Amino acid sequence: MMYRFGMTALLALTLNGCIAKAVVGVATAPVRIASKAADLATTSQSEADEKRGRELRHNEERLGRLERSRLRHSRQCDEGDDRACTLAEAESAEIAGFRHP
Repeated sequence: MMYRFGMTALLALTLNGCIAKAVVGVATAPVRIASKAADLATTSQSEADEKRGRELRHNEERLGRLERSRLRHSRQCDEGDDRACTLAEAESAEIAGFRHP
């Protein structure tokens, strides 16, 4: 009989802890969800700086490829390739767009 009472008391205490923990979890869930949404919706300054740095590197790489291609097409144009002349002119215009947005 004492064993049964002891088990019942232990079970009651254990369940009370579980129930209390569940109530706290339910009560704090809206705050956690709102906090997570705010974190996802905002961009930190360091994240913005990293993104801007990636964009600048990408643009510099693109500009370098265009300049090399224009130089190659200009040489071909000097050798009499009309198609290369057209490509060199188009690349020159695109390079000017990079420099003067």
